[in-house]
Amino acid sequence: MFLVVGLGNPGSQYKNTRHNIGFMAADLISDRYKFSPFKEKFEGLIAEGQIGSEKVLLLKPQTFMNESGRSVVKAAFFYKILPENVIVIHDDMDLSLGQLKAKIGGGSGGHNGLKSIDANISNAYNRIRIGVGHPSHNTADVIDYVLGHFSVSDKQKVDSALSLAAQAVEVLILNGIESASNFLGMNKIK
Repeated sequence: MFLVVGLGNPGSQYKNTRHNIGFMAADLISDRYKFSPFKEKFEGLIAEGQIGSEKVLLLKPQTFMNESGRSVVKAAFFYKILPENVIVIHDDMDLSLGQLKAKIGGGSGGHNGLKSIDANISNAYNRIRIGVGHPSHNTADVIDYVLGHFSVSDKQKVDSALSLAAQAVEVLILNGIESASNFLGMNKIK
């Protein structure tokens, strides 16, 4: 069994912001693989489904980003899911818009959602990193940037990245993190 976590913030004011790209990926996965409807549980919204022969739980923590680990640890503990079977999908400002990378473990890179998960279950989980780019002006407020919406011109690239992220989750579940990383390396968004 796998736990796939899409990171974001609850509330309509955060919908479709850069920081909520994990929620967007979770919604796409839910639709693509015909998961059950999301229901409230573990301080989050959770849906059940299957990818290949694997049972998969899809979680969107509703604790706000900096407390995401509370929701993740509750779901992982209840279902006895080890960190190596947890996949976290999140925004990454160090990657250009639409760039994707897969890895296991590592640092948080200053991402508060990852810091919270690290503190609650360790950092030995899988990550699908979706690039949202960095503010064009060094003086731009990072918080305003990640809580900002994608431009109309960026939407096509974002949609392509989300589709690739969903495919990478399937590859990871069926064949492991190295295969997912290779898949993303061979399928770059232009």
